[in-house]
Amino acid sequence: MAHIVRRDDAIVGLGLDSSERGYPPGPFAPLFERARAHGLKAVAHAGEEGPADYVKSALEALKVERVDHGIRALEDPQLTQRLAATRVPLTVCPLSNVALRVVDDLTRHPLGRLLEANVVAMVNSDDPAYFGGYLTDNLLQVSAALGFGTTQVQTLLRNAIDASFASPARKAAIQNELAAVTG
Repeated sequence: MAHIVRRDDAIVGLGLDSSERGYPPGPFAPLFERARAHGLKAVAHAGEEGPADYVKSALEALKVERVDHGIRALEDPQLTQRLAATRVPLTVCPLSNVALRVVDDLTRHPLGRLLEANVVAMVNSDDPAYFGGYLTDNLLQVSAALGFGTTQVQTLLRNAIDASFASPARKAAIQNELAAVTG
């Protein structure tokens, strides 16, 4: 890890991804601890195919700053409240959720419930060549399926900016650009 950090200061974080079934986040804690010791951000795939407990483990054992997917957190009301209170963002990928049969169809996707619970959620793409749909496709399709209006779409976009690892100045500039376009 130190070797990578010294060679390339463009690396900003360590992420855990791929299939969750049978691979809880906990065993990866020592690696994430080393990454944080070198100033790297931490993100983890949890709560898509795996249970809500995987989201808890990612938060507690890996100390992630962002959870990839995380939609199954809704199965645990206390965890959902915790995510809302701590503002740990979820990168939600609706089209892959349907492709993996985690969600039956987009009209039943839990993204709206996450927003209603004040969880910082945003729309992302997940291996677009494999699951179909880049970022804009995911946003347009889930928004249409769930009947999102301008307010929900703007919330998703603002959340994505806030959850990015860009500098505070860059985030503010992008938020200002968004506000100029959306009013």
